[in-house]
Amino acid sequence: MRIFVNGDQREIEPESLAVALSALGYGGKKIATAVNGRFVAAAARPALKLAEGDKIEVVAPMQGG
Repeated sequence: MRIFVNGDQREIEPESLAVALSALGYGGKKIATAVNGRFVAAAARPALKLAEGDKIEVVAPMQGG
């Protein structure tokens, strides 16, 4: 299935958002996610099934000042 992660096209097996994030190397990291412009809380990621063409945004918090 084709999805887009931060604007880059990726091919993944149809899975939940949580499984896809793990497969993409984000497993265990503190991140914020949105799918098709809607925020997805960490607790909701395992239940959110991805569909062909979904657009996922992943943002990691930055430290500094």
